[in-house]
Amino acid sequence: MTHPLDPVHAMRPGVLQLNALPPLSLYVHLPWCIKKCPYCDFNSHEWRAGDDRAIQDQYVDALLADLEASLPLIWGRSIQTVFLGGGTPSLFSPEAIDRLIGGIRARLRLAPDAEITMEANPGTFEKDRFKAFRQAGITRLSIGVQSFNNDHLKSLGRVHDRDQALAAVTEAAQVFDTFNLDLMYALPGQTLDDLSQDMQTALAFAPPHISIYHLTIEPNTVFAKFPPVLPEDDLAYEMMDAITELTAAHGLSRYEVSAYAKSGHQCAHNLNYWQFGDYLGIGAGAHSKLSFAHRVVRQVRYREPQLYMQQAAKGEPVTQSTEVSRQDLPFEFMLNALRLRKGFALTDFVDRTGLAMTSLQKGLQEAERLGLIGRDLNQVWPTERGFDFLSDLQALFLSENA
Repeated sequence: MTHPLDPVHAMRPGVLQLNALPPLSLYVHLPWCIKKCPYCDFNSHEWRAGDDRAIQDQYVDALLADLEASLPLIWGRSIQTVFLGGGTPSLFSPEAIDRLIGGIRARLRLAPDAEITMEANPGTFEKDRFKAFRQAGITRLSIGVQSFNNDHLKSLGRVHDRDQALAAVTEAAQVFDTFNLDLMYALPGQTLDDLSQDMQTALAFAPPHISIYHLTIEPNTVFAKFPPVLPEDDLAYEMMDAITELTAAHGLSRYEVSAYAKSGHQCAHNLNYWQFGDYLGIGAGAHSKLSFAHRVVRQVRYREPQLYMQQAAKGEPVTQSTEVSRQDLPFEFMLNALRLRKGFALTDFVDRTGLAMTSLQKGLQEAERLGLIGRDLNQVWPTERGFDFLSDLQALFLSENA
């Protein structure tokens, strides 16, 4: 693959035939945090004293230069959703976010009702800050609460406490029509009662969306070096059952393996990922997935913020550009689509991968035999059992098994 990818190379003939391009989203990575959490394996870096206005301005300049350099690859395509992730994007001032969103709007055709989400942490919260982000153009906030229990927040290395979490969610609920409350479960020392209290506290805010993730130990994290004692699997399953019951009782339905929403409040940006849509990722370490008539391409940006800013200023932010091989496409599609409660339409598989349905046949037959999926002539979806054993289900579509 040429490096960086150029439009002429991207458009040349190839083995795939995509009749239409999927919806396109924009992901923007803002890589700084007040402190790196011990469980986090994202590309995030500690915000040092002095990393203030000047570095924010310089980074926004780099993002816009990165976007400029990428425009030829997405020419003429509308952006359906924008997601500002991190790191902790809410460390940036509302003025910097305003300039960033203005710069994005000036360069891209955003859909009229484009969802623009920003991740925020209670530890960077101050009164009226969320209101200022709303005025800057953010339409949806995703708040990384993780827990309302001070002991658990401490064990997770979070910089906020219960009171700050409550204050942040209170303001988000007042300022935003839709917001996401982000929690974790199966935490060190957590009991079923602790989990229920966290859920009851969260649900008292009547959030339109909750994401709740099982704490897992990821490689190259502090927790990988110094593993905490986590709840046994049986207890974690009980917690999952309690989460499903409590959310359902409050009108939130589980539409994805870790996501619960009231009707009309699903996260459109994440849905596009799970439906194997396209996304342009700008920012330090950001990933992209872009489709062309005859190929699907993945890109990665330079990871270290200073190096990324230097490269973006030169119009060369991409460090890696690879074509997804024909035999890997079924697994990549299924890895995403099977996370969704309603699964996927068979026509979407053909449209998004350019492959025939026969490339899934062996995996689908085995998954059905094991009771992990249901299907009809138009749709495939994970069963309850398939949701419980999602990684086993996804693995059936790895190229060596398919």
